[in-house]
Amino acid sequence: MNILEKIVSVKQKEVFNNRILRPIKELENSFFFKRKNFSLVKSLKKSKTGIIAEFKSKSPSKGVINNIVSIEKVVKDYELSGVSGISILTDKNFFSGKNEDLKKSRSIVSIPILRKDFIIDEYQIIESKSIGADVILLIAGILSRSQIKNFSKIAKSIDLEVIIEIHNEFEIDKITDELDIVGINNRDLKTFIVDYDNCLKLSSKIPDNYIKIAESGINNRNIILELRKQGFEGFLIGEYFMKRKDPGKICRNFIKSLFEIIS
Repeated sequence: MNILEKIVSVKQKEVFNNRILRPIKELENSFFFKRKNFSLVKSLKKSKTGIIAEFKSKSPSKGVINNIVSIEKVVKDYELSGVSGISILTDKNFFSGKNEDLKKSRSIVSIPILRKDFIIDEYQIIESKSIGADVILLIAGILSRSQIKNFSKIAKSIDLEVIIEIHNEFEIDKITDELDIVGINNRDLKTFIVDYDNCLKLSSKIPDNYIKIAESGINNRNIILELRKQGFEGFLIGEYFMKRKDPGKICRNFIKSLFEIIS
């Protein structure tokens, strides 16, 4: 089994258990389920820099990245830095995330939040809305085209935006009309190896009617300037901020320096 297969196997058991612990009816009655969502699409279109900052304390490839900062401080600092959105890892077993992290974040920030997880079941889409997410991620490497189409329709019916994450050109065929954003990941989720040119190689093959965001391995302004020339409007950055003692401060300085160049 590669890492991705292991994650999916564990996720299947997790979803099975969660369906029993918190049935869909209960999720639909939760506090956040009735709220009007913030749009990441609109936020990215308005933004000069397009930074989506991620809270991630651990990963299978890097181990512990940062387990001393409080999520409340980091996400508030991200918001004050002027990010377009915040990404929160909610996978427990491999990334030390939890749904509670997203709920806490939703209570203190007023910008779009992406739930970053491995969605394999419609239950998780309802759950995403119930914990305060505005956007979900569908990973093309673990879903069929028909699943992506179906999951996207369910998400849209409850006012969630949808990002499809692709890693190679074979997955481009899984892009469907219901999606809002196409994310190109520089990291191969089977090996967790990062290829910094992956976004550039695939960008011209993505239909123009989708917002494009770049993910993984983005750690300097020059990469972003290059990607902007290729039509990318969003840049998801996690590890570069999170491996520092004060992720919010690093994020603020990064956006400020980027803004100065672009302006």
